[in-house]
Amino acid sequence: MDRRRSLRLGAVFPHLEIGPDPGAVRDWAQAVEDAGFDHVSAFDHVLGVGTGSRPGWYGFTSEHLFHEVFVLFGYLAGVTRTLELATGVLVLPQRQTALVAKQAAEVDVLSGGRLRLGVGVGWNKVEYDALGASFHDRGARSAEQVELLRRLWGEPTVTFDGRWDRVDDAGILPRPPRGRIPVWFGGNAEPVLRRAGELGDGWLPLRAPDDTARAMVGRVRSYALRAGRDPASLGFEARLELSRVPEAKWPDFVAGWRDLGATHLSLNTMGLGLATADEHARLLRSTLEELAAVARE
Repeated sequence: MDRRRSLRLGAVFPHLEIGPDPGAVRDWAQAVEDAGFDHVSAFDHVLGVGTGSRPGWYGFTSEHLFHEVFVLFGYLAGVTRTLELATGVLVLPQRQTALVAKQAAEVDVLSGGRLRLGVGVGWNKVEYDALGASFHDRGARSAEQVELLRRLWGEPTVTFDGRWDRVDDAGILPRPPRGRIPVWFGGNAEPVLRRAGELGDGWLPLRAPDDTARAMVGRVRSYALRAGRDPASLGFEARLELSRVPEAKWPDFVAGWRDLGATHLSLNTMGLGLATADEHARLLRSTLEELAAVARE
């Protein structure tokens, strides 16, 4: 397969639909890699909410299976060779910053520098409360966390006295082979666009490639320019929910984001009634064959 396309295509790991079997996880990842995908993306939820005490709850529950992303990627690092491993997204403010730095660095080392850390602020206050983190200042806190993450990845020891984090002359080993790990911001709110432009290596939008998306891409680039950064250095990764977009419109979705300047796009096969890892992999393979030409300029 020609891998010179300008829009790199990835697959969303189907947490909810292939179960806990490690063999199925391995087989799915290897099939995705062999098909020619560039990366895999995985969601992050630590806890699922019990609905018995919450009538009308909307969102993931205790019945939904989520592999812990760093452990999952540590496993995938050993059973794949070329796939980039991307969190899409890690709910950063509900986690301890220094521990995230350590876990991410370890995955990056074990995978040979294949980790891309997509971060977001999440929406589930129940998880925040259970993990002992504040739900109300999570946006501002994530920006400080990214600053500390980058220092811990790049410096032997760090002294850091922030509003939420403090490190007194300490560091992590191993550190990432490149001395850094790309950090992308996920979400559609204006503060997210600002953080992506001012601090991020990329942005993970969650919408169709319409005029609103075009304007949002422009604002991310404007924030980067105002911060003295090169807007052309930023990546953009859209996500095509195959269950929500009519199949006849899949090429248009990919072409639309390609034309808006996206660098990456992930395909999500969940929600289509697929029962096994093999079924997910077969659909991804056939869909890649259809969309690879569209992804090229």
